Amino acid sequence: MAARQALFIFPGQGSQYPGIGSHICEEYPQAADIYARANEAAGYDLKTLSFLDPDNRINLTRYTQPVLLTHSIACLEVFKTLTGGNISPVCVAGHSLGEYSALVAAGVLEFEDALTTVIRRGELMSDLGTGEMSAFSASYDDIKALAETHYCGIAGCNLPDQTVIGGATADLNRLEQQMQELHPKKRFARLKTEGAFHTYYMVAAARKFRLHLDQTAIARANCGVLSNYTGSWHEDDAGSIRAKLFYQLFNPVMWHKNLLTAADSGIDTIIEFGGGIGKGETAAEKRPNLEGIVKKTFRQSEIKPEYFSAINYETLEATVAELD
Repeated sequence: MAARQALFIFPGQGSQYPGIGSHICEEYPQAADIYARANEAAGYDLKTLSFLDPDNRINLTRYTQPVLLTHSIACLEVFKTLTGGNISPVCVAGHSLGEYSALVAAGVLEFEDALTTVIRRGELMSDLGTGEMSAFSASYDDIKALAETHYCGIAGCNLPDQTVIGGATADLNRLEQQMQELHPKKRFARLKTEGAFHTYYMVAAARKFRLHLDQTAIARANCGVLSNYTGSWHEDDAGSIRAKLFYQLFNPVMWHKNLLTAADSGIDTIIEFGGGIGKGETAAEKRPNLEGIVKKTFRQSEIKPEYFSAINYETLEATVAELD
């Protein structure tokens, strides 16, 4: 059987939940080791925060980002052990924060370096960022000019008909009202974020974040890595990678383009690692964050990669069994 041409993907903020990671740590020593390393690198009890969230901090950006990166890499390490390392990615990608997990998966960042980097990123985004975000069922071309009229910026292009906008609360309110008047069939939903991420509201945070990026060790990638900023491949150059991570903070996440670029490279399998969404409280009740976007992207495409997830004990076991 020919080797799978796999794309590994990693979710961003919004896929955290209290209890995240606790079950896989009970079952797999590889996951427990990642959480022990995270505690040491973070300088606080990230494990307890993830498993119990005693102080209701998991949804604060400064904590959400290290929590999610740790969970994604724990899931990845368990998967690698269960598959004997026989399924390696030809390329990796992550949505927003998830790009840092992708860089760890590709060997560009050491886990501890990535963790301290996203801790600093989250602190700056929380302290210096303002505004909110809203997801619209509208294309980039349909909403860009209208959004800018209200001093709002494009924050993400998830699908041809799903665009995320960021701006001040009052500006977003006016944009939503005008969209409803002009396009009553277009839906929108306010997102639970601490700021207008990936827009000009993050420029001050990015300028300070650059100082950290300049000191972060960057290694040669062992597979292709996709950039949210360009929607295409990271170059094999440390300076270029740092610059793209800097620009990513205040420019749209080109996620749909990331998926199309990966598809053009010949992938036939997509595996999502980490996070979880849904109303259920337990890990087993969570579903993958990016699955819907992935499946919609390829629904009308001639390219139809198989999709799997590895986000908790149940999906890890099921995915490994199917791929065996």
